[in-house]
Amino acid sequence: MGWVLSLTLAALVPVGASAQVAGAGTRTVKVSQPFDAVVSRLEKSIEANKMGLVSQASASRGAAGRGIKIRGNVVLMVFRNDYAVRMLAASVPSGFEAPLRIYVTEGADGATSVSWRTPSAVFGPYGSTELDAMARELDPIFEKIVRDAAGG
Repeated sequence: MGWVLSLTLAALVPVGASAQVAGAGTRTVKVSQPFDAVVSRLEKSIEANKMGLVSQASASRGAAGRGIKIRGNVVLMVFRNDYAVRMLAASVPSGFEAPLRIYVTEGADGATSVSWRTPSAVFGPYGSTELDAMARELDPIFEKIVRDAAGG
């Protein structure tokens, strides 16, 4: 099943796609470390910051499985069950947003970009004070996950 998702994503991501991700509340940090090292550091940082790596999808891994080489690309899906319970208690439709995503891309220059939408931007449109409070708790956690993984 995982390889099917990877293959599907590989078909959707153009090889020359920009590392910038559009959308309100999107943050992007450029890191000089190699792609695989950044992904590994993010996985460790997610755990160290007491969040769960729910799943991941990689267009580059899917493409590699087909013998095609594209720059590194992975989506890390991050959440935790206690937040899921709170989110659903506040708004069942907001469940569409979980898990929250961190997008890691390898640039032509060898640098790695890490992008994510702040939880406040993700949950803000639902108009729930409970979701807003939860998002304010999650915003600094996601900032710290990326900052720790980026080495500063």
